[in-house]
Amino acid sequence: MQPIIHGFLLALGLILPLGAQNVFVFNQGANQKKLTKALPVIVTAGLCDTTLIVLAILGVSLILMSLPILQLVIYIIGLAFLLYMAWSLWNEKPSHLEHMEPMSPKKQIGFALSVSLLNPHAIMDTIGVIGTSASMYHGTEKILFAGATILVSWIWFILLAILGKMLGSVDKTGKYIIILNKVSSVIVLIVSCIIIKNIWHILAN
Repeated sequence: MQPIIHGFLLALGLILPLGAQNVFVFNQGANQKKLTKALPVIVTAGLCDTTLIVLAILGVSLILMSLPILQLVIYIIGLAFLLYMAWSLWNEKPSHLEHMEPMSPKKQIGFALSVSLLNPHAIMDTIGVIGTSASMYHGTEKILFAGATILVSWIWFILLAILGKMLGSVDKTGKYIIILNKVSSVIVLIVSCIIIKNIWHILAN
């Protein structure tokens, strides 16, 4: 039971903070007409986290991130996606207020990929914390540890979308969703500023 409990608590601690990925999943739950319409973002975020966790436990991602030029490329691409996402969220209106279509599945997947795989902090958290913690275990115990951390991610994204949908159902005027979109945009911009700082640090060295 130890690797399961360890993996569960560790993943919960890492995923709880309000980051760009969490904000986006919650936002799509609130903005989509039906919860099933938010499935693209839930599945994409879940698969991305699963991929990062598996790579971290295998040690592959640690090798990749040890290359400064690769870090720089990931940061720059991630920054471009995040800035575009911030602009889109700031200007997005709930579909029941205006005759506008909610974010398409393709756009949901694109944004979810960017905030999941191109988020340097998510990558470093996965490598630095989950990857190193997994090195304590071997064989079946390592598989149980990995399974627990992956399960937490999937459950968390589903719950976030459900909570977002509950807000969308209660908010008949769309007033709170507009505020949520603005707050989401600001949070994404803050994450972008941190990435700019990291890019500057890499270039300075």
